[in-house]
Amino acid sequence: MASPATAGEVQDDAICSICLGYLTEPVTITCGHNFCRACIAQYCVEKGAGTPLTCPQCRAQFQKGEFRPNTQLSNIVQKLKQLGLKPGKGQKEDLCERHKERLKLFCEEDGETICWMCEKSQDHKSHTVVPIEEAAQEYKEKLQGALGPLRKDLEDALALTSKEKEKTTEWQGKVKNKREMIAGEFNKLHTLLREEEQLLLQSLEEEERETLQRLRENVTKLSQQSSSLQQLITEIEEKCQQPVVELLKDMKSALSRSENVKLQEPEAVSTDLKNVYKISLDMKEALKRFIVDVTLDPDTAHTWLVLSEDRKHVRHGDTRRDLPDNPERFDPCVSVLGTEGFAGGRCYWEVEVGDKTGWDLGVCRESVSRKGQVRLSPGNGYWAVVLRDGGYEACTSPPTPLPVSVRPSRVGIFLDYEAGEVSFYNVTDRSHLFIFTGTFSGTLHPYFSPGLNAGGTNSAPLIICLVPAQAGGNLCP
Repeated sequence: MASPATAGEVQDDAICSICLGYLTEPVTITCGHNFCRACIAQYCVEKGAGTPLTCPQCRAQFQKGEFRPNTQLSNIVQKLKQLGLKPGKGQKEDLCERHKERLKLFCEEDGETICWMCEKSQDHKSHTVVPIEEAAQEYKEKLQGALGPLRKDLEDALALTSKEKEKTTEWQGKVKNKREMIAGEFNKLHTLLREEEQLLLQSLEEEERETLQRLRENVTKLSQQSSSLQQLITEIEEKCQQPVVELLKDMKSALSRSENVKLQEPEAVSTDLKNVYKISLDMKEALKRFIVDVTLDPDTAHTWLVLSEDRKHVRHGDTRRDLPDNPERFDPCVSVLGTEGFAGGRCYWEVEVGDKTGWDLGVCRESVSRKGQVRLSPGNGYWAVVLRDGGYEACTSPPTPLPVSVRPSRVGIFLDYEAGEVSFYNVTDRSHLFIFTGTFSGTLHPYFSPGLNAGGTNSAPLIICLVPAQAGGNLCP
């Protein structure tokens, strides 16, 4: 035997939503809902000719006369009637608690379902009351109308969530790279400082040895003089105790020896330490001892480039120079190499970029092709950082954008050949820009490109900074 809940569900399917009674001659329209044949026919007449017909339940359109008899549902209705179940009695929640009548109406003012007796009562007499199906359909449409904006808000929220997750991943990546960069820079700094420590200690040891040797030589000479003076004093004291005849004997010689004695003061030896034992905690200061004198190689310069007489400046000229098209010369890329080649060791140089709007700086293999378009990347033999369209990039594959808080007016390049590293520094604010890591082979040369003139907006030259007088130019082979 069916449970009350199941019976209630069956009853609902057997009820006409127009007359709210059991279906009589049930027919099905195109949307699948069922009505009494007479109820749906009267509904179509009331709508009038020319008015689109919509399902009383779901508002789906249908054509007049498109009714299909539902024999199976008709049999179910007959069985329900034989069981003595009245419409609406299968589900207790559909009955008015006060009057025990089926809830067929909806009060707009109070927002609650009521029965026909409630409608006649004083509580609802002046209120707007509509059939519950009509109210349900109206509010269903309102709810469905609210779904659109809610779904749009959900879509926006999901998109924003995705963006925030991407930002989170990007941020974590930046932090990871910065952490690795800091660790790498400090490891390099520690290595340089340990080497500097050894050099300073060796220099201090040598100074200590030289100064001690001179001081000890002075002590030895003064001791010898003191011994001679003590011996002479003893002789004169004994002479003074001799009898008259003995006293006067060899008197001139004794007086002459005493008068000729002259104390020789020691050579002045400074005990002030040389003012060179400074501990540097700054990477640039630590790199200074690796500074090399870099000059530009005119045989590699593109014909539009103009080099200064001292080969320290390069800019994009106004006219193309008539120069031999030798294999070493870049064409069509407006580039030039440094004359110096490095096949080992550590080298550091700085380039003044000023307010230029575009430039390339770095190192490249001596064996790179100078003809045709060049794609800067380690795979092609170039380790470079560039300024393009207001943004700084490391020429990796793909390029790596570089966040720069202070625009560099001077850039430092440090090549550690054996370590396989090329580091770039913003000398202006003493910050690290980027580090390439890999393995080098063959000879490397400094690489420069001042960029195109760009109608005069990028006409300023790149300037290789002069080597300080105290820096050695032979610190890198």
